[in-house]
Amino acid sequence: MFTLSIRCATADDEEDIVGLWRTCGLETSHSDLTQDFRFARAKPNSDILVGVSPEGQIVGSVMVGHDGHRGWLYYVAAAPDRRLQGIGKQMVAAGEEWLRDRKVVKVMLLVRDTNRQVVDFYNQVGFEAVPRVVMQKWLIE
Repeated sequence: MFTLSIRCATADDEEDIVGLWRTCGLETSHSDLTQDFRFARAKPNSDILVGVSPEGQIVGSVMVGHDGHRGWLYYVAAAPDRRLQGIGKQMVAAGEEWLRDRKVVKVMLLVRDTNRQVVDFYNQVGFEAVPRVVMQKWLIE
């Protein structure tokens, strides 16, 4: 395991981060990764953190935000060729620290049914499944 240098994403990171998300299979038919990147960076209650390897390469990310009560992690990513090196753990910890700095007391995340293999990872870093019904309504189609 190596220690990442973690920082907030800049506009110049957009292509690398969006590419990382695509490589990690985080894109869905209804997501616009570029729009998500720009939206998160433009708001005071959200950001994107990037993990930079000792060689200077972006190898991890987490989008983090809050509603004043709950914090949320999205797009937790580790470069596929660098997995099992602690990148995901460091990115989750960085997202949690970002939320703690803003006095947010709880962090949440969602896992798609098609991405069940990450559940064990999240259990290992302290998350637990909670019985909830998640509902949605599209406002813009």
